[in-house]
Amino acid sequence: MHGSVDDRPHSFDAAPSNSLVAAVARALSALNRIIVIVSAIALILACAVLTYSVMTRSIFHSATYWQDEAAVYLIVGATFMTAAAVQSTRGHIGIEAFVGILSPLANKIRLILVDVASLIFCTFFSWKSWTLAHEAWVDGTVSNSTWGPPLSIPYIMMASGMTLLCVQILLQIAMSLGKARS
Repeated sequence: MHGSVDDRPHSFDAAPSNSLVAAVARALSALNRIIVIVSAIALILACAVLTYSVMTRSIFHSATYWQDEAAVYLIVGATFMTAAAVQSTRGHIGIEAFVGILSPLANKIRLILVDVASLIFCTFFSWKSWTLAHEAWVDGTVSNSTWGPPLSIPYIMMASGMTLLCVQILLQIAMSLGKARS
């Protein structure tokens, strides 16, 4: 993970000095809280769907054709939509090999550089996700399964989650640069 455990925020809340950054931080924090709750419900629903599928196959010897895809859509949504909430606590996996070697200033610079590189990658991923979502929506593309739900659903969740992640990383960069100036 980035930084030591003591460097990471312990909640979604942030207290930057810049009023615009503070407003964005508060709004994103509130949105992240809601998304985490909805995503937890989505994961529980995915478990329920898969349990239902196993039960109907074992007890009634009846196959369900929609359950795997429904569970995947729920899990994909939960995974991508909570990425910003995880990033807000710097909970994503990172390599800490240099943390103990570098000075505190060098570690701050390293974190900013990692955030900038992450932002570049996530911005590209978000842009490509939005183009996929748009194409799937316009073309009416559906999955190849018997159920055939629209592919725009997971693409929109993926794109939305990546966009929120970009906003979260940008917010963290702004907060880091703000701290460096003070």
